[in-house]
Amino acid sequence: MTDVFGTSDPAFKRVREVFTATFTAAEPYRNVGASLCVYVRGNCVLSLFGGTTPAGTPWMGDTLVNIWSATKGVTAIAVAILVDEGKLSYADRVAKHWPEFAANDKQDITVAQLLSHQAGLNGFDEPTTVDDFCNWTVVTSRLAAQKPAWPPGEKTSYHATTYGFLAGELVRRISGKSIGAFVAERVGAGLQADVFIGVPASERSRISKIIPPKAARPLGVDMDPLARRAVGNPQLSADLPNNDEWIAAEMPALNGHASAVGLAKLYGAVANDGRLGPVHLLSRKSVERMREPLSIRPDVMLGPRTWGAGVVLNAEGNYGPNKLTFGHTGWGGSFGCGDLDRGLGIGYVHNQMGPDVTGDPRGISLCRAIYECL
Repeated sequence: MTDVFGTSDPAFKRVREVFTATFTAAEPYRNVGASLCVYVRGNCVLSLFGGTTPAGTPWMGDTLVNIWSATKGVTAIAVAILVDEGKLSYADRVAKHWPEFAANDKQDITVAQLLSHQAGLNGFDEPTTVDDFCNWTVVTSRLAAQKPAWPPGEKTSYHATTYGFLAGELVRRISGKSIGAFVAERVGAGLQADVFIGVPASERSRISKIIPPKAARPLGVDMDPLARRAVGNPQLSADLPNNDEWIAAEMPALNGHASAVGLAKLYGAVANDGRLGPVHLLSRKSVERMREPLSIRPDVMLGPRTWGAGVVLNAEGNYGPNKLTFGHTGWGGSFGCGDLDRGLGIGYVHNQMGPDVTGDPRGISLCRAIYECL
C-alpha cells in the first residue's frame, strides 16, 4: 500500500480514500506518483501526495510534472488577465494586435474564434518538427502566413499544438513579455504558485519524469483527416517531456509544468472572484466572460464539447455535477478546474499517464468525491 501524505479537512475524508485507491487501481490507471489539492473560497482544504518518481525518489507536495494540454487553461487565464485590464477583447480581430496574421484570408478571425478552436489553424501546412516547437519565431511566423483549413467560424476542431503559439503570441504582442515570462510574473510570483511554461534551471530538480501510458493508443489513429492535422505534423510521443529542450522551451499548449498546489491556487483564485488572499488576479466579470460558451457544436477531433475562451466547460460532467465548471485536462489525465459558483479550485497531477486524451477515470472519480464532500 502506498502511503499518502499531506493534510485534509476531516470533511474530505472520502477524497483521501479515493486518492489513496488510485495507487492500487487496475492498470492502465494505477498511479505511481501523484498529488491532489483543493481550494474552497480561498482556503486550502486538502493537499495530498504520495508515490514515487520513475527514479524511485519520493513524490513530494511540490513535485512538478509536465501537464500536457492542461497548459492551455493556464494560457487562457493569462489571456483573460489582459482582457480584464482592457488591453484585449475577445471580439477583437487577431490581426489588430498581430498584423502579419491577416495574411491568407485571416484578417477577420477574432480572438474568440482563435481561443475556441474555430480558426482553422489546427495544424501546420509546412513540415514541422518538435525542434521547431522550441523556436518561437519559426512556428508563429508559419501560422501567421498559413491559410485556414476551413472557413473560420464554420467548424470547431481542437488546435492541439497550435493553440498555445497562437494565444501566446497575442500575449507577447500585447504585454511585451513571452507567455512564459508573463505566467511567471503574474501567476507564479503573484500567487506564489508552482505553474511554469518553460521551467527555469533553478526549479528543474523538482521535476518528475513522465511515464508513458500503458495500453497506449497512438494519437491520430482512426481520426477524421481534418482533425489528424492537429497531431500528425509533428507526431508527438508521450516521453517527449523527459528531455531538457522540451522542459526549457515555451510551448503554451503542451509543456506547462505544475504541482497540484500550483494549479489549485490558480483555479482557486480564479473561482474565488479572482482573488486569493491579498492577490487580485482578475475580476469575476472577466472570469464569467472567459467561461461563456463560444462553441457548442461537436469538435471534429474530440466530439461533444463546449468551448469557452480557451477553457472547456464541463458539459460532459468530467469535473463534477456543475456544467459551468471550467478548466482543462492534459493528455494522460492531469488537470486543473474551477467552479465559480462554489469558489472551488482543483489541481491534480501525476506521472503515470493514462491512455486517454480526455476522460481519465482517476480524475473523474476524484471530482465526484470532492463534490460529495462539499
